[in-house]
Amino acid sequence: MISTIILVLIISTFSNAHPLYTFCSPDQGNYTPNSQFETNLKTLLDHLSSNTTLNGSLPGYFYTSIGNNSSDKVYGQSLCRGDVNSTVCGKCVEDASQDIFRNCKSIDAIIWYELCQVRYSFQMFFSTMQVYTGKFPKSNEQDKNVSVDRTRFSKVMMHMMKNLSDEVAFTPSKNMFATGKIEFSREETVYGMLQCTLDMPPRSCSSCLAAALGDLNACCSFRRGGIVLSRNCYVRFGMDHFYNDTLSPLLVYPSSTGNRWKIWKIVLVTCSLSLLLAIVSGYWAVYFRLRKGRERDDRSERALLQDLTMPRTVTITQEGNLVTSEELPFFDLATIRVATDDFSDSNKLGQGGFGTVYKGGLPNGKEVAVKRLSRKSWQGLEEFKNEVMLIAKLQHRNLVRLVGWGIEEDEKLLLYEFMPNRSLDFFIFDLERRSLLNWETYYNIISGIAKGLLYLHEDSRHKVIHRDLKPSNVLLDQDMVAKISDFGMARIFYENQNTANTKRVAGTYGYMAPEYAMGGMFSVKTDVFSFGVILLEIISGKKNSGYLTEHAQTILSYAWRLWEEGKELEFVDPLVIESSTKQEILKCIRIGLLCVQEDPEDRPTMSSVVASLQQESEPVPLSEPKQPFAFAVSNAVLNNPSTIDPTLNGLTFSAILPR
Repeated sequence: MISTIILVLIISTFSNAHPLYTFCSPDQGNYTPNSQFETNLKTLLDHLSSNTTLNGSLPGYFYTSIGNNSSDKVYGQSLCRGDVNSTVCGKCVEDASQDIFRNCKSIDAIIWYELCQVRYSFQMFFSTMQVYTGKFPKSNEQDKNVSVDRTRFSKVMMHMMKNLSDEVAFTPSKNMFATGKIEFSREETVYGMLQCTLDMPPRSCSSCLAAALGDLNACCSFRRGGIVLSRNCYVRFGMDHFYNDTLSPLLVYPSSTGNRWKIWKIVLVTCSLSLLLAIVSGYWAVYFRLRKGRERDDRSERALLQDLTMPRTVTITQEGNLVTSEELPFFDLATIRVATDDFSDSNKLGQGGFGTVYKGGLPNGKEVAVKRLSRKSWQGLEEFKNEVMLIAKLQHRNLVRLVGWGIEEDEKLLLYEFMPNRSLDFFIFDLERRSLLNWETYYNIISGIAKGLLYLHEDSRHKVIHRDLKPSNVLLDQDMVAKISDFGMARIFYENQNTANTKRVAGTYGYMAPEYAMGGMFSVKTDVFSFGVILLEIISGKKNSGYLTEHAQTILSYAWRLWEEGKELEFVDPLVIESSTKQEILKCIRIGLLCVQEDPEDRPTMSSVVASLQQESEPVPLSEPKQPFAFAVSNAVLNNPSTIDPTLNGLTFSAILPR
């Protein structure tokens, strides 16, 4: 009883805490100060604050609209967590309403607190499944990594969350809110909580939760807790009892009868190995202590760097300094050599401009892809630091996950989760393998790439520009889920920064936007251009680079010519047509052409692309594409080589001329 009272008191204090996440939509524009829209918004937020706890049929939930004219009408919605009382709920909605009005000036915004969420928009959104875009609060990064078997932990946690998901969506008495717990071990219990907005149909709620759980598994299944927020649903787990529900069920993870004996065998083997390791470590410790005195005077800078990387977990700061961290495991060179069979050719997965990728197996049985950066690359160390700093902080279902790294002697190594289905180019440019996938799979891959870019551009802590998006950098997991990889050339844009310029253009011919290839200027629209090229390549089955026929110089200009002539379906690979719908194909061709427009301003944002791809019954209106920029294929260099070195990273650019 006392613990319950303490928990209620702790939860009630959260209503005065800072918001978990505030999203002021950058794509919809801002309202005019002192306008009728602002007046209606104030009234709307007051209504939400005073009425959320008075809704008898749906306690803790309220929605309404204010305004008569479509130009200034505002729609609003508030939702409290299902385990809080009316007093706490009312206070949370009041604080959230004041906060969102104070900090957001856009005409579409949402704010999440620990115990409630408040949303307003210029357009009606009630009872409608919005485009899913998961948000990741900064608190996720404060949760420490689990120190147990991560694979089993992930399975146990997701087993609980998926069971609770079905309760939320399909058990009416739950009011679309459920909590639960599951024992991971005798000492550790995992707690979970899920919720949908109460206007959602059951299937829409289930779809939203499935997407959120996919993101939760990607971002946080190796942590002691995690939260994923979205407009229509919310998921959370943790190792502490964070909700006010003492009657939540205890779930059981299914296990085989032989597990107890298997655990004892593992313990016995582990103890034996630990004893052997201790003896060997003691011997080498004495040996190196005696040797260290003789070599102290001639220690080189490289040896010092190696000493700094000896802790099990190390990270690199933005200034390039090595510091200890609990976030990203460090692997020594000997372990990686064993994992890859000394970088044998039989384990080679591929080779790129910055190095070679090998398949490897860690001592715990986990398969990884080891990226061995080239010693000759001019960007080697810079790319290495960039990739470690950046991707370690990015967690999304459609981004490949970095699981560790190593630096020793001349070796710089990155360890990623292993993708058994290799990369997108492995399928789309090979006639035999291309026939193995149907249009539904390709459409899901297209949507996955788009969602990954949307996260980089809008939903991660910083705006991230990839700059080298191409089919070989889109990896496919066992379920053919697309995951964007290779962040060596990515750049972070900070607050209020929209464009940047570089004198060193490095990328892949055929996927680079004209303003980047010719002038070194890049922005989020640079990635949008690359996405458009990939989309048209998927549909046609042809590479943009090196495409030259009597019909056109590139697949971009070929797609445009057929679009203008009303012969769009001639552009589509016959294998794709067999399993697709004409409406979806035409929509994707239009999106592809819009993404490769010459003027970056004419290209859509990734949020509008994702919205267009997800909408079925009422597609998001798309503008008519204009003629795209054409790349003439030749061996000539750029017309203005004074600012750009066109041959860096082994690339040669053609003259780029409009048709």
